This record gives sequence, C-alpha cells and structure tokens, in this order.
Amino acid sequence: MSNRRGFIKSGIIGVAGINLLPAVNSFAKAIDHDQLLVAGGKFKLRFALVSDGHYGQPGTEYDAFYTRMVDWMNKEHQNSQLDFVIVNGDLVHNRPDLLGKVKETYLDKLPVPYYTIPGNHDFADGAIWKRVFGYDDKYTVDKGEIGFVFANTANTKGEYVCPDYDFLKRSLDAFKSKSMVFVILHIAPHQWLPEEKNIFLDCPQIVELLHAYPNVKAAFHGHDHSLDGVRYTGKLPHLFDSHFGGNWGTEYKGYRIVEVGNDNQIYTYQVNASQNPMLNSNKL
Repeated sequence: MSNRRGFIKSGIIGVAGINLLPAVNSFAKAIDHDQLLVAGGKFKLRFALVSDGHYGQPGTEYDAFYTRMVDWMNKEHQNSQLDFVIVNGDLVHNRPDLLGKVKETYLDKLPVPYYTIPGNHDFADGAIWKRVFGYDDKYTVDKGEIGFVFANTANTKGEYVCPDYDFLKRSLDAFKSKSMVFVILHIAPHQWLPEEKNIFLDCPQIVELLHAYPNVKAAFHGHDHSLDGVRYTGKLPHLFDSHFGGNWGTEYKGYRIVEVGNDNQIYTYQVNASQNPMLNSNKL
C-alpha cells in the first residue's frame, strides 16, 4: 500500500503494545490485554473509533470499505456490547455532496448511536454538518461521569485550522466536574517532528488548554493513516486509529476500541480488522 508518511517509521509507530504511563514520546513494554480487562468484562462505557473512510476517492473501493466497517462494528457489538461509535473525520474525499449518502447508506446502519466530526477532506463547516447530521461541527456529548468534546480542525477548502479555543474552553469548563473527558480532533494540534509542519497542526494554545484540565484523559485523532498508536504532549496521550478507507497508510485497515471500567480504569487497543489480531493494547 502506498504511504505518504514513509519517513515516520522509527520508534513512533509499529509497537504492538504500550503502557500509557506519563511519558514524552516514549514506550514501555508490551501489555497482555487479557490482564487488563475489567473483572467480569463489565464496562461503564465501551466505544469504537473509526476514521478516514474517504468515500468517493477515485481508484478505491470506497463502497466496500464502508460496508466492511459497518460489518466490523456489528460484529464488535455482538461480541462485546458497544455503546456508540465515533467517526473521526474524512468521511468523504473532497465531496461534501456525498456526506448525505454516507449517512443514509452506511452510518445509519450502525448497530449503535454514532457521532461524527469533519476532517480536512470533508470540506465542511458547521452549516454543512448540521444540514447532514443535525448538529454543528463542534459540540459536546454528556455521558454522565464522562464527557466528550468534538471540534473541527479544517475549513471548507480543506485547509487545516486550529480548533475553536473559546468553544473548547467553555466545554472543558462545563465538564470540570466529570471524572474524565475525551477530546476528539481529526488533526492533531501538535507537530512532534520537524517534518510534520504540513501534516499536523501547530496549536500550542490548544495543547496548553488541554493540559490545564486534569480530567482530560486523552485526545483521539485520525488523519494520518499510518499511525495506529500513541504519542504524548507532556502527560496527555494522543491516540490514533489507522484508517478504514483510502489508498495509503498501514497495510491493514482497522479501528480503535476504548473501554472504561466501573472503577474508572481506561483501556484502549487497536484492532486489525483485516486479520483480527489486537494491536497497541494500552492502559491509560
């Protein structure tokens, strides 16, 4: 598979298991996920993240990609109940007119509720997103003790833009009493390597803001199809989920699972849906 990110292969990705202890771009030994499961397999919340379907990309089997993704989510839900699915950007490939088709033909067939956020290839703003999905391109989801904050990181031209600072601050302030908060941003707000100035955003104010709230436990990103593990800004983990569509990135296509136990322990792992092994099993 072609890979526009071939230069970033040394130590940052390709790790089968990592322990998300406080660190800066470092990794610990692999973890046996069986040892991390909450007793009895009972979870306060269990959800999946998928990203980068790129529906409509020329030369790709985009209908097949979406069909398989829906099948994966159905099987995941049957095997161990999902509460919802997050679709983290690039639902379409430069064709916002196809968003409605993606919603009606595929996403509405998911077995559980789903939440979406635009990516740079969706060419979408709040008005477009509300017309298709019924909500804005930045919003919050309240799950009792757990809060989710979603924000757009691109504009209708596909240009990268830092997420709305004022919106994020209001949302994180409103969720201060939550046990934990997860932030969903298609494009990561930090450039870990000098070569990444055209790949990720450079939003130091956003990173500082996320660090200011101890209950922000992780940020989740799509966008870079070759990343399926974790990176850190300070103590905050940024988790990636590979891709389920498109024509470049990891050799496999897959998704990420997040499980929150009744004791508020957080577990997350990447699933290689093409071959079924579990990848990047982590404890937050």
